[in-house]
Amino acid sequence: MNYELQEIEKYKFLETKGGDDVLLLLHGLFGALSNFEGIINHFSKKYNVVVPMLPIFDLPIREATVSGLVDHVQDFVNFKGFEKVNVLGNSLGGHISLLYALAQPEKINSITLTGSSGLFENSLGSTFPKRGNYEFIQNKTQEIFYDPEVASKELVDEVFDTVNDRNKAIRIVTTAKSAIRHNLGDKLHLITAPTLLVWGDHDTITPPFVGEKFNDLIENSKLHFIKNCGHAAMMEQPESFNTILDQFLTEVTT
Repeated sequence: MNYELQEIEKYKFLETKGGDDVLLLLHGLFGALSNFEGIINHFSKKYNVVVPMLPIFDLPIREATVSGLVDHVQDFVNFKGFEKVNVLGNSLGGHISLLYALAQPEKINSITLTGSSGLFENSLGSTFPKRGNYEFIQNKTQEIFYDPEVASKELVDEVFDTVNDRNKAIRIVTTAKSAIRHNLGDKLHLITAPTLLVWGDHDTITPPFVGEKFNDLIENSKLHFIKNCGHAAMMEQPESFNTILDQFLTEVTT
C-alpha cells in the first residue's frame, strides 16, 4: 500500500483515484488504515478508494458521539464533492454508514457492512478498559479474530497505547456508549440502497445472529458468512472478503 495520508483543512484521508466510482471505507472504534490494507490493494486501481480517518480522538468531548462522527462524514463527502458513494463500514464504521445512509439517502449508491454495530455488540470500549494491563488488552484484541495470531504485536501495541492515553480512553467509552444508545432496529426498514452483509461465522463481537437480523430488517440486502473468521473479515480472510465484495460492487456500479 503506497498511498499517503493527506491532511486538508480538518480532514485526514487516503484516496487512490483509481476510478470514477467512490468506495468510501469507514473504520471502527480502534480502526486504522491497516485494517483496510487488503481492500485498498485489491480495489485501488478499479475504484476511487477513499478512507477518511474518523476524528474519534480529535472532536470536543461533547461531540465524541456517533452523531458527531456522522456529521464529520457528511461534511467530508460534501467537501470532496462526491455525488454518490459506495460506503463500506466495519464495526462502528458500519453503524456510521447506516446513520449516514439514513440521513443522506441520495448520496448512497450501495452499503457494505461487516461486523457492524447498530443492533447488538460486545464491545471492548463499552466499559473503561483496564489501563496498564497488557495481557488483558492482548486477550481482548485476539478475541476480535478467529485465529488469535492475526492480532499482531503491532496491533496489540496500538490498542494498548490508545487505552492508556486517558484522553483517548474517555472518548472511546463516550463513543461506544453513544453507539449503544443509537440502536437502529426501528429504522433499518428505511434503508433502500443495495446492501451487502459480510460476517465472520465466529464473530464474538457482533455474533452471526446480528448479521441475520440486519438481513431480515434491510429489505434489499444479501448476507454472506465467511468460515473460520471473526469480527474483522476484511483483515482475517481478505481473499474471500474481496471476492464477495468485488462481485457486489460490479453489480451495483454497472
